[in-house]
Amino acid sequence: MDDQNKNLILATALSFAVILIWFVLFPPPEADPVPETETAVQIGEGDALATAPTTAEAQATATAQVETRQDALAEAPRVQIDTPRLTGSISLLGGRIDDLSLKDYRKTIDPDSPIVTLLSPVGTPSAYYALYGWAPGAGLLPGDVPGANTEWALESGETLGVDTPVTLTWDNGKGLTFRRELAIDDNYMFTVTQSVENASGGPASMAPYGILARHGEPQDLKNFFILHEGVVGMADGTLTETDYDDMTDFPSDTREGARAEVVQVTENGWIGFTDHYWMSTLIPAPGSAFKSVAKYDDRRDIYQTEAVLPTETVADGQTVTVTTQLFAGAKEWEALRTYETSGIQNFVDSIDWGWFFFLTKPIFWLLHNIHNLIGNMGWSIIGLTLILKALLFPLAFKSYVSMAKMKELQPQMEALKEKAGDDRQKMQQGMMELYKREKVNPAAGCLPILLQIPIFFSLYKVIFVTIELRQAPWFGPFQDLSMPDPTSIMNLFGLLPLSGPEPGTIMATIFIGILPLLLGISMWLQQKLNPAPSDPTQQMIFAWMPWVFMFMLGSFASGLVVYWIANNTITFTQQYLIMRSQGYKPDVFGNIKSGFGKKAKTEKK
Repeated sequence: MDDQNKNLILATALSFAVILIWFVLFPPPEADPVPETETAVQIGEGDALATAPTTAEAQATATAQVETRQDALAEAPRVQIDTPRLTGSISLLGGRIDDLSLKDYRKTIDPDSPIVTLLSPVGTPSAYYALYGWAPGAGLLPGDVPGANTEWALESGETLGVDTPVTLTWDNGKGLTFRRELAIDDNYMFTVTQSVENASGGPASMAPYGILARHGEPQDLKNFFILHEGVVGMADGTLTETDYDDMTDFPSDTREGARAEVVQVTENGWIGFTDHYWMSTLIPAPGSAFKSVAKYDDRRDIYQTEAVLPTETVADGQTVTVTTQLFAGAKEWEALRTYETSGIQNFVDSIDWGWFFFLTKPIFWLLHNIHNLIGNMGWSIIGLTLILKALLFPLAFKSYVSMAKMKELQPQMEALKEKAGDDRQKMQQGMMELYKREKVNPAAGCLPILLQIPIFFSLYKVIFVTIELRQAPWFGPFQDLSMPDPTSIMNLFGLLPLSGPEPGTIMATIFIGILPLLLGISMWLQQKLNPAPSDPTQQMIFAWMPWVFMFMLGSFASGLVVYWIANNTITFTQQYLIMRSQGYKPDVFGNIKSGFGKKAKTEKK
């Protein structure tokens, strides 16, 4: 058997096996369901629970039954939020940030579809909100400090916007006056300044906290193995990621029915919830110590993250102020990097870069910068492929030179096989001497193929997890490169204004789009650079390989298929030109004819 063909088959089969295993273990997720905005619900469970280092008092009360989101928003007076990128409101009941939507993002590519809702009040499906307060210390009762159901008053400001903060106030009637100033920047960062003024005639001890609470798991939870959804936090440089189902296995808290995991942060940290593309995060001031808590309450099916700061003792006549931040928005790399530069440690790591983060991060950085220059993500992926192939060109050059030399040695190799007969050891010794004398490495042809595996996985991760690829258009029917090819024979490959098969269905696997077809053709042409092997088993493997890949990768994100087509096209061009430069002219058309039963020929210069 031709050693070159052996190596090529081995490398191709290994690549195929790894990607097939990846496809089986990590099938592409189904399309995001679009939840109803006017769903009737009945909520009778309690609100979030607050804790502090000194005491842990329940601040939960039953909530009224609510039918719609509008009814829930009307349950209490509100202060509007309006920025270039966010819209929503703050409830004066508890001072909760519980109504927030993202102006720049819609649920689907339809320009008339609703904008994405991030935070929702209690009484709506999957209630999700931020809550701040003070946990009482020695000598104070729960009612002496503001909590989940405190009725705040608006002291200053009308609408929370960029450069227009608002201040809430509450007097406990016992000499303690609490204020909460809320400010927001032009992206997704809230600044929450809590203060307490003591005129009670004696000292008062209390601990400031922030809570993010989710009632039940998110409705659009993907449960996709390579995507983390749940708690994400940073504690003194250590990143933690906890799925929702793992939170139910936390150790039991002192309060019956609650399970919690507590981490003491010394200097820098943050904690919150991350979705596929969105995130909310509690961020104490850099350099501050705090208690980072992830908690699940089985009685109310509430998931919580908490940032509890050290207890403050406020002397009579003194005012104490504590400032923290709240990120609530899209996980845009540029925004996260800006916040990280301003002091939030490793904030970019809230994006799930995966096992190959050492490749995923630089690949995304390169793709992001190419996109900034080109302005089109499809062409940016092709530009990224060109750069990656250029970086790997020295290795590819050696590989293709080695392959060309192997072709030159074919007559000598055939002579060795005839001379050795059935003596395989003698034949192998002769082959090794031939390779050594001619300075040929028979394994060199495998390396470019093997190197594509981690790059493929890393790019798949980039395309799937980063919001910059979400609904990113290319041209024509390809308006979302994070989704599978929408074309098929059912809509004449995009010529008819009809939708193709639903992604993830059997029909979508059978009636593939134009991009998977181009992928299969590009792989098939790449094979034809070499004559078909004489062994029937090898011929069958080579014959089926492109078309198996075509159907297998047809359900992957179209951006990934674009990369693979570009990679195959560039590889074909490189290999053809390099092999010709070494005196071997691949007879592509002749090899194609041989696949239909006609004899191929090999031309020499």
